[in-house]
Amino acid sequence: MLSFGQHFEIENLIGNVYTLTKEEPHTALRDAREFAVLLNSTGRMNRPSLGLSICMGDRGSSLIEANQILEDYRKNINKYLLWVKEEPERMKEFENIYVIYGDNFINEKIVGTISSIIVSSLQNLEKPLLAFANVEEENAAKFSMRTTGFAIQKGVNLGEVMQKAAEKFNGKGGGHNIAAGAQVPIDKIEEFVNLVNILVGKQIAGTKIGS
Repeated sequence: MLSFGQHFEIENLIGNVYTLTKEEPHTALRDAREFAVLLNSTGRMNRPSLGLSICMGDRGSSLIEANQILEDYRKNINKYLLWVKEEPERMKEFENIYVIYGDNFINEKIVGTISSIIVSSLQNLEKPLLAFANVEEENAAKFSMRTTGFAIQKGVNLGEVMQKAAEKFNGKGGGHNIAAGAQVPIDKIEEFVNLVNILVGKQIAGTKIGS
């Protein structure tokens, strides 16, 4: 794999497994990663109290209900992924980025998960991926941006891009070099997308995007 330049693929084959030894074997709570997914699903599906109950030791009714929430959460993710794949215009390619137009269909609390899954499933994706969903009650659009090591090596820092771009439209944004988010007024979506595309291009060219 190294001889074919598959450095990032090799890195993805190696990782840590965290076992919570006081949890019952062969359950979702035994593996810390699965435990985190379960807790994450309760928050994303507007049932954070279930996650809190499980963290406080409830292994009865709260865990049973949370497992159902997790199943529904995964069904929603699959629904959104299929929706993106159904129509080519739902994921557009720009010069320096890809953009998923979640609009009013994708749940804004799950748009980050969708972008992460798509990026991780396309390890050779050299351009960062920007996804958004509308938050109508706040008259805003919530953006989530992810990328791979390929783009990071080229000088891309998504946290800087999202912060600078959001500030231009009286929004807020930030994050890490490989994962970031932002929220801007809903009528500024296209302008924001175009600016993000420009800023990523500047970073790839080695140009600072400002303080």
